[in-house]
Amino acid sequence: MAQQFVKAQIKGDKVVVFLKPSCPYCVMAQDVFSKYQFKPGHLECINISGRSDMDSLQDYFLETTGARSVPRVFIGEKCVGGGSDVQELDKSGKLKGMLESIGALQ
Repeated sequence: MAQQFVKAQIKGDKVVVFLKPSCPYCVMAQDVFSKYQFKPGHLECINISGRSDMDSLQDYFLETTGARSVPRVFIGEKCVGGGSDVQELDKSGKLKGMLESIGALQ
């Protein structure tokens, strides 16, 4: 079930952030993405807090991305990591290119 949900959400040319609002690394990732002008529907933040399948989702993240923690950030169908990873990609200039390559920016 968790696998189907995640795959359905990350399908296509968008950025998906699975997060918990109280997590400082989740806030960090959202802050980085707030600097960019996304086309409508190309940035989706999914709060997994309080979901009945939250543990299953995090177990699936561990299995597929190597980390159970949030945020789990997907650009297209590729996981690029968490908050610190997104921040580093932004600082290095690579994030903008990744976002442009999937056509997510205005």
